[in-house]
Amino acid sequence: MNMQNRFRFSTLLLIVASSLLVSVAPAADKPNIVLLLSDDQAWNDYSFMGHPHVRTPHIDKLASESVVFPRGYVPTALCRPSLMTLATGHYAHRHGVTGNDPSPKYAERDSPLYNARRAQLISYIDEFDTLPELLGEQGYLSHQSGKWWEGNYTRGGFTHGMTRGFPQPGGRHGDDGLKIGREGLKECFDFIDLAVEEDKPFYMWYAAFLPHTPHNPPARLLDKYKDDHPLTIAKYYAMIEWWDETCGDLVGYLETKGIRENTLIVYVGDNGWIQHPERNGYDARSKQTPYEGGIRQPTLYSWPGTLKPEFRDELVSSIDIFPTTLAAAGARQPSIPVPGLNLLDHMKSGSKIERKTIYGESFAHDVADIENPEASLLFRWCIEGKWKLLLTYDGEVNRYKTTHPRDEKRPQLFDLIADPHEKTNLAGKHPRVVARMAKMIEDWYPVKERKVLTVYK
Repeated sequence: MNMQNRFRFSTLLLIVASSLLVSVAPAADKPNIVLLLSDDQAWNDYSFMGHPHVRTPHIDKLASESVVFPRGYVPTALCRPSLMTLATGHYAHRHGVTGNDPSPKYAERDSPLYNARRAQLISYIDEFDTLPELLGEQGYLSHQSGKWWEGNYTRGGFTHGMTRGFPQPGGRHGDDGLKIGREGLKECFDFIDLAVEEDKPFYMWYAAFLPHTPHNPPARLLDKYKDDHPLTIAKYYAMIEWWDETCGDLVGYLETKGIRENTLIVYVGDNGWIQHPERNGYDARSKQTPYEGGIRQPTLYSWPGTLKPEFRDELVSSIDIFPTTLAAAGARQPSIPVPGLNLLDHMKSGSKIERKTIYGESFAHDVADIENPEASLLFRWCIEGKWKLLLTYDGEVNRYKTTHPRDEKRPQLFDLIADPHEKTNLAGKHPRVVARMAKMIEDWYPVKERKVLTVYK
């Protein structure tokens, strides 16, 4: 073969090789993505976070394989707003779903007006590019199981799912999807099998109704705790271990299918929980509140071979999961810019996350005014380094009044490093810190002047 023909042949080989790379590289570069979403669990109710009694061996193993942010937070400590933030990448005051249900004070439950308001709340998701929709543009299949409030799973852009959604019977927050975990993981396994068979990357929303009430764990798990703890506490601990087992089963199935290495697992909880010692419910300063027991949630990112396992001390928020997941998949960012940070490059390189402040808000369980989120506003807050500032408002609380410890109506400032359980309000001793952080909160989410809303002095 002469030199010219040899050159042509080499060029042809390069063209063929390039075409093959174009056809296979995108699929190879796109990891599967699995969101493990705990439901009503405290930030320190894990063995790897130092809990002396509760057993979480499978999540502990996942933590050992993850980039772990012990100082992870959710911006809103209530199920539905927290999940809507994960689906859209926006704060509750922006996506509009500030509570779980419309307030019955303004319309009788299940009346035509009440149901119209339920439908209106669900419709807010249509304004946004959701995570499953954006991943779908990259060829991802997506599956919803567990908690889901925003109508049918297809409303959120999932290609597959379990929740029929409102107005179907039981369609308030998950219906058929709520059996996942408690009744096995068949639907998740079947979906993984389908994606592998079709050779497509996938996104899985695994938001099992665990350890959420009803606290009815298997006897084999309850027996581990009931002799050493009050029954309500023992049941809660056993529910956590049940949740842990299902996480282990799901991760184990990924390993069995040979796809764990190319799967990004993200772990976070929707909101905190402190089990009441005498009844089946949550105690003060936990769910629905901006105290650490309500908003703090350790956050894990595990991607073998891509992310080096380590514990990091920076502040992160669940608001970051949306842009980080899109970056991992090579997907576009949404048309309405999201406020979270893409953490992927920081986790890959080990470089410091420069953001110093995170923000959040708390609203009443029931939405007082569908058109005006501020009518239900109870708190705005921010954390900067060791400092945490809470500002209190008089939003409508409805039938859940006892769950909101708003006895202190003045600003509350805590040193989270010296006082992680927020026992001492330092606002009076550090007025300049309060004024500076209050201005930061106002710049982040300015509150309109309305008679329904009053900052307590």
